[in-house]
Amino acid sequence: MAGNQFVVNAYRFDPYKNFKFRVRWDGKVVAGISKVSALKQSTEPVSHREGGDPSTPRVTPAVWKFEPITLERGVTHDPEFENWAKLVWNVEGDVAISLKNFRKDIVIELLNEQGQVARAYKVYRCWVSSYQALPELDANANAVAIESMVLQNEGWERDMEVPEPAQT
Repeated sequence: MAGNQFVVNAYRFDPYKNFKFRVRWDGKVVAGISKVSALKQSTEPVSHREGGDPSTPRVTPAVWKFEPITLERGVTHDPEFENWAKLVWNVEGDVAISLKNFRKDIVIELLNEQGQVARAYKVYRCWVSSYQALPELDANANAVAIESMVLQNEGWERDMEVPEPAQT
């Protein structure tokens, strides 16, 4: 059998699964999140030509962009999604926007099969740009009601202080 390719945990032969995770904000785990969209960054390319070489464009990096993150969970009595969304807008209009609290840093933790944190990502200065309190309701359907929100963010980084997973 070929040797292990993972250096940190020498006993691990398989990559981590995408179904064990949790999301934290305000210092606590948010209940019931069933789906988190991908963490994605991109850099806008800028093309330019040199005057002496009109047929060959050069491409250089420009502005970084961090894609919005969508969180989904089943509708419950927990008001965390709605409470955060109301910090940006509520029925009282602009005067109710919480300039101090509407942005939050969140942590997305990927867990190993034993439930230990394998990787964590800190996502900075998130705010709710879209909130869906209820899905389309259908008396003929047989599905869980899902609420969702879209978080704009100003970047993320891997948390290197996550303890190394146990080697069992």
